[in-house]
Amino acid sequence: MVFIPETTISSSDGRRPIPLLGLGMATSTESGDEVKAAVIEAIKVGYRHFDTASLYGTEKPLGEAIKEALRLGLVKSRAELFITTKLWCDSTEGHLVVPAINKSLRNLGLEYVDLYLIHWPLKLNQDELKIPIPKECIAAINIKDVWEGMEKCQNLGLSKSIGVSNFSPRLIEEILSFAKIPPAVNQVEMNPLWQQKKLNEFCRKNDILITGYSPLGASGTRWGHNRVMECDVLQDIAKSRGKTIAQISLRWMYEQGVSFVVKSFNAERIKQNLDIFEWSLTEEELTKISQISQQKHIYLAGSMVNEANDVIAKIDAGLAFQ
Repeated sequence: MVFIPETTISSSDGRRPIPLLGLGMATSTESGDEVKAAVIEAIKVGYRHFDTASLYGTEKPLGEAIKEALRLGLVKSRAELFITTKLWCDSTEGHLVVPAINKSLRNLGLEYVDLYLIHWPLKLNQDELKIPIPKECIAAINIKDVWEGMEKCQNLGLSKSIGVSNFSPRLIEEILSFAKIPPAVNQVEMNPLWQQKKLNEFCRKNDILITGYSPLGASGTRWGHNRVMECDVLQDIAKSRGKTIAQISLRWMYEQGVSFVVKSFNAERIKQNLDIFEWSLTEEELTKISQISQQKHIYLAGSMVNEANDVIAKIDAGLAFQ
């Protein structure tokens, strides 16, 4: 079994460890049984960090997989796992935060999560999610009220740490101006073609850990792109090193000092994605990657932006700056 190295994130109860490499649980095609099987396989080979969200619809199969892993003795206790979930935009009001995390905990079958994130700094007024989202359905949030709700989640022991996702420096600075508990994590899209250098520097200065999602561009999904996997620079390095393009990209993420979650429900790729810790990129390779032309891509918000650019811009909707 491979054990994934750890770094740490800030929380009010000290320094909680977070496994650097996690399995992302966003899916639009896999069944609950497929998700459950992938999680169990990932636990078998050494994954300990699992990243889900209310939006993904994978909290229940993740919870079932955790229960099965405990039954099989793959882990000795719940405490060995690091579970992240997220507050969706239909509940970004102060009084709705605790009920939302309680719903997620019921879905997961857990008493607490290790990290709870505000998924996007938006309020969506929709009975059912429709993409693209009409701009009249998008509103600004009262970030102070919402963050107080997040702090309550941690104070109640419902989450060990709290953070944000898709937040810009300006919005984070606003939170820091009044927060009793600062954000531990900012989860954003990050990969060699969208390197988030300025945002990473800002978060480092404020003791906030970046967690990168779509480190491979979310290739093969309806919201993703193939640009990472088709990048000539990454292909050349992978060929010369005898590695996969995914392994080169994930090793690059590791060397940026961030944590990251990669979505794969294929057993072989789950194993391959672990093989990034016993070797390193050369200075020449890192320089080549740093010079890749940057191509900003906004995951789910890409569809939001199509219909709601003016609203997004007005409220500085957490779209990270390069």
